Amino acid sequence: MFGKKQPKLETIIGPDTTLYGELKTKGTVRIDGVLEGNVSAEWVIVGEKGSITGDVTARGMVVGGKVTGNSRSSDVVEIKQKGEVVGEIYTTNLIIMEGAVFDGHSYMQRTREIECRTLEPELVE
Repeated sequence: MFGKKQPKLETIIGPDTTLYGELKTKGTVRIDGVLEGNVSAEWVIVGEKGSITGDVTARGMVVGGKVTGNSRSSDVVEIKQKGEVVGEIYTTNLIIMEGAVFDGHSYMQRTREIECRTLEPELVE
């Protein structure tokens, strides 16, 4: 799921947690609860019961729950079997598993284009 090196999990939003606001980190975020706001991180993982309502900017994103908003990824967006994404996805690599739901548009771009236009410089390797 993450390629060659495993990212360090730094932030967890638990299943009984609801967070309102903007979340920014240079590490990995796992969301098993509810986040209403934008997320900017190296990696974003949404658990099966997790949800994000807001825009996501990350190097990579794995969705097992629900994301409602636009997603920008310089590496990969993976929507798991029970995952649901509603919104636009800008990435270089999109993986949609059988049973997943994607309602929106996807834009496949070169890594450099995404980095220059959408990602914060400190989040790009």
